[in-house]
Amino acid sequence: MKYMLIMRATDEAYAAMGDIDFDQMLATVGGFNEELIRAGVLVAAEGLGDAADGVVVDYSSEPPVVTDGPYGETKELFNGFYILNVASKEEAVEWARRSPISGPGFKTEIRRVASIDEFPQDNEWIKKERAWRESTGQL
Repeated sequence: MKYMLIMRATDEAYAAMGDIDFDQMLATVGGFNEELIRAGVLVAAEGLGDAADGVVVDYSSEPPVVTDGPYGETKELFNGFYILNVASKEEAVEWARRSPISGPGFKTEIRRVASIDEFPQDNEWIKKERAWRESTGQL
């Protein structure tokens, strides 16, 4: 089963990270990533750019409204993610507990990623997606 670990941090936690040597942070996170790779559970891991540089598409009107910058409160934003292929939610939780990105103001949300096999296989759009995934080596 695949699980997404969604990394969140408060403004205060971000500020505290500013005091950490960037090379040291990369080494710490890189070591954790290496553990995930050695265990054979890492599918993907990415950090996200500053939310202030993003845009939001709001579909509550027609046409949708596009605005610059983050939406809502910063506690609603996430900063990066891991996708792990593990046997259970409990295993995903154990990996999240080992994350070096931790401390006051940091949280990790864990959500299961649905598999294409969970959708009706006779649906034309599922068939097309399955064919695309097969052609790109994702199945």
